[in-house]
Amino acid sequence: MSDTAGKRGRGMFIALAGASLLIGVGAGFYGVSSGLVPAPPILPASSAAGAAGLESWPAPSFVLLSPLTVSLGPEARARHLRVALQLEVAPGSERAVAEVVPRVLDVLNMFLRAVDEREFEMPRAMARLRAQMLRRVQLVSPPGAVHDVLIQEFVLS
Repeated sequence: MSDTAGKRGRGMFIALAGASLLIGVGAGFYGVSSGLVPAPPILPASSAAGAAGLESWPAPSFVLLSPLTVSLGPEARARHLRVALQLEVAPGSERAVAEVVPRVLDVLNMFLRAVDEREFEMPRAMARLRAQMLRRVQLVSPPGAVHDVLIQEFVLS
């Protein structure tokens, strides 16, 4: 008999906790939407950028790479991978990075050819591939020049 009383008490506690949570969330939503809880002041664009320290943030520069088409091998379901990329580079580094584009394309081609087709189907494949491509590009580029690899197109056919 005490077993059923314990289970009943635990169930009642969970139900009360859930109801309290719903009431709290509902009250919070009502307070914010009705204006009872004041919103933070909206600053003008110039002072908001200055407050966040964004005034000195340089505008990004990009270097467009020619699209890569990589054959995936005889056992792959898809025959080819087509990838179009852009490199986000430090301002003023566009020319230095453009000079090493043939080396960048070579290192990316070799890397993508070595990747197993099954890896493209994994949930976090794009993030992992992007990070690995960035690391390889940074190795063959001038130090500090390349900040990111942006994937414009990624098609298995």
